[in-house]
Amino acid sequence: MLRRIWVSEMEQPIARARVQQKYQWLWIYRFIHPESAETYWWLLPKVNAKIFSLVLVDVTKEFDLSENKRMLFVLHKANWH
Repeated sequence: MLRRIWVSEMEQPIARARVQQKYQWLWIYRFIHPESAETYWWLLPKVNAKIFSLVLVDVTKEFDLSENKRMLFVLHKANWH
């Protein structure tokens, strides 16, 4: 249930009713070309090794990568890579 209340700019609104907050996370898988700044990205609800592998397969198709055309990926130390 949504409710509206009026408060002055300097006042902090207070929720008097019980409120159940829900969050839905989205993860961005983004690839950036360092020279052209061209980006290619996915928005997904999860982050894990299986999904990351599927994204990498799609990236290789999107950029037509092969033995003669490669791409360098710089990854941080997340355990799902």
